[in-house]
Amino acid sequence: MYPDSEILFPSRCIPQLRNLRGPEWAQLIDHITALPDGHEDVLGFSLMMIKLASCLTCDLDSYRASLGCCTCARRSVAGFKGFDREIIRLFEEAREEVRDYLASDELPEPIAALVERPA
Repeated sequence: MYPDSEILFPSRCIPQLRNLRGPEWAQLIDHITALPDGHEDVLGFSLMMIKLASCLTCDLDSYRASLGCCTCARRSVAGFKGFDREIIRLFEEAREEVRDYLASDELPEPIAALVERPA
């Protein structure tokens, strides 16, 4: 395994994405990095990045894996062709997907214990 590669997008890479787009994006990153890893916004952001960077199709023998997760994430965000508002909308959609899952009866108890619920 490569030293910076994980199975899915790691939240430790989020701060590195801050200066890749405009001020609205930077504000979102500032918000996300201030939250604990189990917060629904962090989970939603991670889900968005998993989709954007195609983490589910990354193979340990692939070029992407050799770059590492943080480099792949930076390339995915910087290479996004839409406006900041569009990528933020993708985050909002992913966050709603997380919220729907967390509200469902499908959530196993060990996972539910890890999730930070908003006050």
